[in-house]
Amino acid sequence: MNVPTMAEMMANGETPEILFWVGCAGSFDQRAQKITKAFATILHNVGIKFAILGKEEGCTGDPARRSGNEFLFQMMAYNNIQLLNGYEVKKIVTACPHCFNTLKNEYPELGGHYEVIHHTQLLQQLIDEGRIKLKEGGSFKGKKITYHDSCYLGRSNNIYEAPRKVLEALDADLVEMKRCRSKGLCCGAGGSQMFKEEEPGDRYVNLERTEEAVNTGANIVAAACPFCNTMLTDGVKNKEKENEVAVLDVAEIVAASM
Repeated sequence: MNVPTMAEMMANGETPEILFWVGCAGSFDQRAQKITKAFATILHNVGIKFAILGKEEGCTGDPARRSGNEFLFQMMAYNNIQLLNGYEVKKIVTACPHCFNTLKNEYPELGGHYEVIHHTQLLQQLIDEGRIKLKEGGSFKGKKITYHDSCYLGRSNNIYEAPRKVLEALDADLVEMKRCRSKGLCCGAGGSQMFKEEEPGDRYVNLERTEEAVNTGANIVAAACPFCNTMLTDGVKNKEKENEVAVLDVAEIVAASM
């Protein structure tokens, strides 16, 4: 895809407008890689000069801190901050709310001060500026879309409007789940639950959330987080609805509508 790394850009004496922080899911998870590609395609199409860290990018340390390993978190964060400060990075965009929250709210106390935005905020800005042109009557015309609020985007950072404004720009029908915005329900992967066995209980959180999404009658469940995407996709498969309901990231929806 011809995406330059920070090291390559610096070697050519260039500075990117933004650093695209890909994150572990976006780098290694096959499903999330599609989100990364969709978002990179959008950035290419609108002519934004961006770079990634490539092999130099490390995990932000979010799962370590959430699961109680503060020492490991600080070690990972410190390495990333040294690298980012070395490249004099000013602005970071990421498609992962976990990375977004950690870089934006937790790195400053360790010496990492950056302008951090989530990809849905950038997409909204680009649509508002007219730099992203959505085709009339695209593949989502007349489709029902419901949006799932990611915890780290919604309740933790109060970002409710950006992803919805992006979806409203399509010729689609946006339907809300009963529990949405500040009353949204977690997908079940937050707080490092993604990486551990479930605890005793009588319901899977992701199945309950998927049920709420399917009950809206939506053909598409829009997510803005790779973890939410995995959990909701598993939920849809469990309900054997994969032929009727698609789980897509906001960036994938925009990329398909350009």
